[in-house]
Amino acid sequence: MSRLTCALTLTCALFVPAGAANNGLPAAQPESVGFSAERLKKLNVEMRRLVDEQEFAGIVSLVARHGKVVSADVYGMQDLAARTPLQRDTIFRIYSMTKPITGVAMMMLYEDGKWHPDDPLSKYIPEFAGLKVYTGANPDGTPALKAPKRPPTVGDLMSHTAGFTYGLFGNTPVDKLYQADNPLAAPNLREFVAKMSKLPLLYEPGEQWVYSVSVDIQGYIVEKLSGQPLPDFMRTRIFEPLGMADTAFSVPQNKLARLATVYQMDVPSHKLNPQPRDPNITATPGMASGGGGLYSTANDYLRFAQMLLNGGELEGHRLLAPATVALMRANHLPPALMDVRFGIGLYRLRSGFGFGYDVAVFEDPQKVGSITGKGTYLWDGAAGTWFWIDPSNDVVFVGMIQRMVAGGMPNAENLSRTLVHQALLDPGK
Repeated sequence: MSRLTCALTLTCALFVPAGAANNGLPAAQPESVGFSAERLKKLNVEMRRLVDEQEFAGIVSLVARHGKVVSADVYGMQDLAARTPLQRDTIFRIYSMTKPITGVAMMMLYEDGKWHPDDPLSKYIPEFAGLKVYTGANPDGTPALKAPKRPPTVGDLMSHTAGFTYGLFGNTPVDKLYQADNPLAAPNLREFVAKMSKLPLLYEPGEQWVYSVSVDIQGYIVEKLSGQPLPDFMRTRIFEPLGMADTAFSVPQNKLARLATVYQMDVPSHKLNPQPRDPNITATPGMASGGGGLYSTANDYLRFAQMLLNGGELEGHRLLAPATVALMRANHLPPALMDVRFGIGLYRLRSGFGFGYDVAVFEDPQKVGSITGKGTYLWDGAAGTWFWIDPSNDVVFVGMIQRMVAGGMPNAENLSRTLVHQALLDPGK
């Protein structure tokens, strides 16, 4: 028996049964809310199999229905070399699962009347009044630019259709300009926006869907409209009201022992290689990334997701009105964009699977081969964390791993939706 197998065998005891306490969220037996306990076991068996096969170092998975936790499984290692077992309160780098939280911050300001989806970005960021679209290269090699047909709007920004890109995933001439200027390395959001104002748009606003720095720009708008630094706004307006005590842009010294190691798979050897930790992890960054800067726990993110499923409220703390949550999770892409199959990572947008404001959404799950409920919305992170919310069936799922997403990686997210819904035998309960 290998050292890893021995370690995993020991951590089997970390399974938390459905009747256990859960960070303030009540627990319930699966049958009391329509699940088959026997069929729900398949979820944990398959998630654990991926750990046993050394695809992931460990996994935390939580399932809740009607606001009650029916499955909570903790399996594997927080750190393989140190043989540190994963815990229910292990802290994960959630990367782009930050985006829906920034989206909620934006929607809170929307409710305050601070912005409207049709507003041009330049109304809030005057530096963006001069944005130009890249059309090719001039004879001397410099970028050829033109004025956009229409200015990008806040609604475009919220749905990744404003014309921006990331510079991290693409290989276009505009992505290369991003790579050379590296706006995400700016010391603060003000200087990030200053850099972005000098970079060309990749495409005409509204004519493509390209995953981008749009949510980092949203973070700047949150700061400007609220008058607070983004970390302070999120802490006082979202994390503290929701009881998300372990979610922040940094990890304090006294919590570092709970931080999971991020891994990257070496494909030839099928070995999980640890990635270096941010050397400044204990300090709040000057450039707080609304697109990917947060750390969190499975418990904390479950509380955030449950708030959204509840229509913007959790335990008496209301962040949004139900109509505002409905606006956020509605598909905002026209059919012409969805039919092109734009995408990123494990996602491919297409008829039946679109994009709202900072979340993807299943408009017609059966059309794309899924048994999840109509209107299920979701997102994931670069280190493999994921969540989904099924409002039709009143179900929330949170999955936490730490393996950088790459080609050939098992699609545990799709698997989780199938395994949860095959166990929901009495949806009317």
